[in-house]
Amino acid sequence: MADGTEPIWGEIWIENDKITYVGAEKPTEIHWDVERNVCGNLILPGFKNAHTHSAMTFLRSYADDLPLHDWLNTQVFPMEAKLNEDLIYHLSKLAILEYLTSGITANFDMYLTPDSIVQASIDCGFRTVLTGAVNDFSQSAALIGEWYQKYNGYHPLISFELGFHAEYTTSRDILEDLAALAALYRAPVYTHNSETASEVQSCVEKTGMTPTQYLDSLHLFDYGGGGYHCVHITPEDIEIFKQRGISVITNPASNLKLASGIAPIQALLDAGVNLAIGTDGPASNNCLDMFREMFLTTALAKVRENDASAVDANAVLRMATVGGAKAMRLTDCETLTPGSQADLIVLDLNQPNMQPLNNISKNIVYSGSKQNVVLTMVAGKILYENGQFDVGEDPASIYAKANEITAQLKAQ
Repeated sequence: MADGTEPIWGEIWIENDKITYVGAEKPTEIHWDVERNVCGNLILPGFKNAHTHSAMTFLRSYADDLPLHDWLNTQVFPMEAKLNEDLIYHLSKLAILEYLTSGITANFDMYLTPDSIVQASIDCGFRTVLTGAVNDFSQSAALIGEWYQKYNGYHPLISFELGFHAEYTTSRDILEDLAALAALYRAPVYTHNSETASEVQSCVEKTGMTPTQYLDSLHLFDYGGGGYHCVHITPEDIEIFKQRGISVITNPASNLKLASGIAPIQALLDAGVNLAIGTDGPASNNCLDMFREMFLTTALAKVRENDASAVDANAVLRMATVGGAKAMRLTDCETLTPGSQADLIVLDLNQPNMQPLNNISKNIVYSGSKQNVVLTMVAGKILYENGQFDVGEDPASIYAKANEITAQLKAQ
């Protein structure tokens, strides 16, 4: 992915957690601990799930077929109020297993208790970027600042970005405090943005501005950041994204399931905005599957624009890898190049859905699936291979704990 999407025939060398060589086969005197022939299969950077709420696994298929605001206020928020750090720790582990099966090597997690999410990620060996979820009901700007200082440099697999839930759940006082933090640390800010038409309409009625324009007026985006969803945005919003260096993280499956709409991906591409892809949480999706998200990103854009050439599959593959890493500020995880983190996956090309090999990158986006993921490596360690996990715990115990927690919460 360093020079585009064209694959090369060659090999990759890894020492500890870093890539040291990528290119054509060449003789070497190095005596490796492990050498393996992947038999013509494809090695590529791991996918980056650039927006999710991992611990919402307990709500998978629990609160479905409702509009967004009813879904949040009558089903999600009341159940989330019953959670604690220990429950979130175990529920996050279940999501990590699913990420690995989909070739996801890092996620951008927005949830309630970063401490327990961090520990779950470290215990599993998984890379996680966290962002704040402050709103009028939980967390605080001061706490976001404490977490920002604590978790940047805390562990090689962990980083933290400033963030808040959304304009419609967060008072101006809190937003101004976050803007002060952004100025203090010269740091980007991330949030849900313009997910529904009603959200945008309400903000315009209150402030005379769209959410993007309003938040920008408060200086929240002076150092960039990211917007999750960005379905109902204006040309003026897109110009702000471009000028401020704000990434847009699209979540097509969630937006479809909640009938939120289709984001203007082609317009964002044309403007040069960095684009990434996220699954959103397992309550609103309900599947943490990057292959489904990639297909929907391009297919929905074609329908929206009434143009079969819109949002080329190569651009989508870039969003899922390089674009996600840029949005998450994982600057050493973007490509398979010497010095980069050994966060990679192997896709099995010797399956019917990948043959013939007319165009490998388009095969991935248009016909690829989780069944093609045969290996997922994070920081030089293989965490998933041929259906088997190496995350420090038996997956069966993780499943059992998740079911136990779900039953407990539903009974309360």
